[in-house]
Amino acid sequence: MKYFLFIDESGDHGLTSLNPDFPVFLLCGVLASDSDYQQIREGFNRIKTGLWGQKEVIFHSRDIRKCEKEFSVLFDLDKKKWFYNHLNQLIAEQPFTVIASAIRKIEYIRRFGRLSNDVYELALSFIIERSVFYLDALKKKDIQLEIIIEKRGKKEDKRLEEHFQRLLARGTGYVSADRLKAYGFNIRFQSKRENNNGLQLADLVAYPAARHVIESHRANPAFDLINPKFYRKNGKLYGLKIYP
Repeated sequence: MKYFLFIDESGDHGLTSLNPDFPVFLLCGVLASDSDYQQIREGFNRIKTGLWGQKEVIFHSRDIRKCEKEFSVLFDLDKKKWFYNHLNQLIAEQPFTVIASAIRKIEYIRRFGRLSNDVYELALSFIIERSVFYLDALKKKDIQLEIIIEKRGKKEDKRLEEHFQRLLARGTGYVSADRLKAYGFNIRFQSKRENNNGLQLADLVAYPAARHVIESHRANPAFDLINPKFYRKNGKLYGLKIYP
């Protein structure tokens, strides 16, 4: 059985500059079986063809919020209502699991400094660990996991590929290399332009999750929608880690 782990980010992973309005970096993983992902992809495509008449529209959280590019159609309130009703229903009903890791950058810099380890790699290690915990609990044989990450740049992707290979060679603090290799881990980088619906779902989930980390006391209907999707074990939240 094949599983996919789609990974996207919200916020800037760098520590040299800080945006006081968004002082968080969050890496978000969406985990789904191959068959469940096909349902998600078909649902996204139905929404795209229903509103735009074609499947090539790429869902991007910022463009949707700002009603920019293709999403300028959402200035039409009837179309906006139709779009959000169908998108929210799809997210609520389709089976997938969210695992995310967030860095509160101000607190992180105070504790570890600006020259500490790459926070992207730290967040990725957590997501991979928890994905292994989730898959272990399924107790199914011959599970293969393919990790699909949004491209960022040749230098950044090469560094991440090297980090991934180190994980496979050494394991993590909680998962041995043998446990990782048992799932036939494979990593692939894709651009948003390639119209991968799994990456688009991860993008849609990442922003409200990051806003929750920044201001957990404020109303956040989008987070309320995805909150039940976070990985839990015995009622305990296992799918969201906030550093430090």
